[in-house]
Amino acid sequence: MSDTDLVKHTGGCHCRAVTWEIQAPSTLSIDECNCTICEMKGFQHLIVPRTRFTLLTGGDNIATYTFNTGVAQHYFCKTCGVQSYYVPRSNPDGYSVNFRCLDKASVADAEIVPFDGRSGWEEGAKKLAHLSKD
Repeated sequence: MSDTDLVKHTGGCHCRAVTWEIQAPSTLSIDECNCTICEMKGFQHLIVPRTRFTLLTGGDNIATYTFNTGVAQHYFCKTCGVQSYYVPRSNPDGYSVNFRCLDKASVADAEIVPFDGRSGWEEGAKKLAHLSKD
């Protein structure tokens, strides 16, 4: 995908203390994982390369939660508690933004794709690796 196919999307947490922007297509494919943590949070994944993510505000207002392998860095707003983005274990070289936290004005269309993180995470994660590459 060329940079000319990308548009700027913005988003953030509920209280807007944490805001960010990403470069991604206007038509999106969103992964909805059913692993325990994603299902509990209702996280819908839009994974982008690290170079296409910019934290705009709130860097000093972020708390981090890790578990299991410690690779995933779950960032959430200290004020409202919303996790609008994080570094996923499947793509530690990128970021996953929560589609639910994306300002929808820049989205032409979005398809929600089920991802089986409960019974086949390790195998399924390999299919996501390309999403964080430039």
